[in-house]
Formats: sequence, structure tokens, C-alpha cells
Amino acid sequence: MDFKWLEDFLSLCETHSFSRSAEQRGVTQSAFSRRIRALEDWLGAELLNRDSFPVTLTPEGKLFRETAEEAVRMIQARRAEFRHQKDSGPVIALVALHSLTVTFLPTWLTQLRDALGPIASRVKPENYDRCIEALTEGGYDFFLTFHHDAVPTPLDPRLYPHLAVGQDTLVAVAKPNRPALWATEGEAMPLLQYSRGSFLGTLAAIAQAQPGAPRVYVAHTNEASMAEAMKSMAVEGHGIVWLPRRMVAPELADGRLAVVGPELPMEIRLYRNAARGRGLTNRVWQAAEAVVQSYSKTE
Repeated sequence: MDFKWLEDFLSLCETHSFSRSAEQRGVTQSAFSRRIRALEDWLGAELLNRDSFPVTLTPEGKLFRETAEEAVRMIQARRAEFRHQKDSGPVIALVALHSLTVTFLPTWLTQLRDALGPIASRVKPENYDRCIEALTEGGYDFFLTFHHDAVPTPLDPRLYPHLAVGQDTLVAVAKPNRPALWATEGEAMPLLQYSRGSFLGTLAAIAQAQPGAPRVYVAHTNEASMAEAMKSMAVEGHGIVWLPRRMVAPELADGRLAVVGPELPMEIRLYRNAARGRGLTNRVWQAAEAVVQSYSKTE
């Protein structure tokens, strides 16, 4: 299949006219018609009602329009990305947990650029399972994540070595002075719960099992398990939630949230796909090691 056939088809979806679309696409009407027919032959489906005027889409054509629009959008976006990378110089590709992209990552990238000079970055924020998938499928150089020894990381250390590049804690927080909300279940506090299977949800369950953790009942489950959304719910007083301390530092400082339970220490780890051993990846890894060593010397 020729990519331009998709663009031809989408033009026809807009104009409903072979002659106008042929003019838009810079070809003769007969050539344009042959390309549309070639697309239909390739798909094995009639996409157009040619007996009507203006031209209309068949049910199959309506379904395929969505596919064609998404395919063209994705291909054009990737093409633009590749061209940008070529123009902007070296690029590191990194996948990271959503929460780390808004807390730890910006400062860490600044430290790398201080050490290496100008480098571009391509960052994909994702949940834990998708991050693992993106790293192991080979599309990304690095994976930035939280780690706790109670949750083994499913990565072969020979193929995916790691550095401990930082520290954080998972802390239970809630809006101060909301006893009326919590009185409905006696002494228990309403819990803002992560969706089943989420990585932070697993860590939160470990934290909640610690001695001194508050008694809770589930008041809200966020099925997307976005830590930022959970923080907003806590700030509004809907209950307690376990969140990375770095994420809630401003709210703790100004009193919008308060700590209501013991904290769970976590490492911030940088995993590397060792199969992607290009020069820039090696230099980033060495710079990350140097940053960690500099921290150790100042502590």
C-alpha cells in the first residue's frame, strides 16, 4: 500500500469530489481515481458510493476513515520528531513514571546537561507496566522509576543494569482539620485508593501495613491511578492518600496537606537498556554515575 493513498482518501472525505481532490493532490482526475481504486482493492472493500453526488462514504469507508486519520497523524508526528532530532542533535530517549516526570526528572536533566552540554530528550510518561514494556521492546534508552525491595523489578540485571539516582518516601497525607468527614466510620479515615495493580498502589499497600499507619476505609478509587489527580482529591479534603513526598512538598510547606502516617522509603532508580550502547547513551550513564557520586561526597 502506498502512503499517499491514505492522504488521497482523506482528501476525498473532506471534499466529496474526485475533481476537487485531484486538484488538491496535484494529479489528474483519472490518476486520482486509479489510486483510490487501488486502495479499495488493497483493502478488499468499497469505501465510496460513487453513484451519489456528492460522493459519500460506505459504512466500510466511515470505519476506515478513522483508521486512516490515525495512521496519517501518527506517521506525520513521527516524521516530524525524527526531523527535529536530526536538526537538534543528540537525543536521549527515556520512559518514566508519571509522578517522576513532574518531580525528579526536570532537575536531573539539568544536572545531565550541566555535565554533558546541550542534549535533547524524548520522554514518555507512563505507568509502571508500560514503562517496562517500552524499555524491553528497545525503543527507549532509559527507565526512571521508584523501587522498594518488597516489589521485585522484572528486569534481568545483566541486560538492564540500574543506578540509584535519588531517594524519596511514600507519605500518607490529608487535608488538616477534617474530622467531620472522617467521623462517618468512627476512628477510620477515608482512603483515596489507586486502581488495582498499579505500582504506587502496591507500594501504598506496603506502607499502609506499617506499624502506626492510620485506620482507613476506601472512600474513592481512581481507576487511572494518576498521582496528581489523587493529590488534588486530598487537597480538597476527600481523604488520605499515599504520595511521593517530592510531589506534595509545596502543599506540606503551606499547610494545605499534613502527614498522617509513617513514611515508606523508596529509591529512585535509573535502568538502562544495555543493548542500546550508542555513544550518547554511554556518556549519559557515566554522567549519571558522576552525579550520584557527587551526592555521596556531600552527604
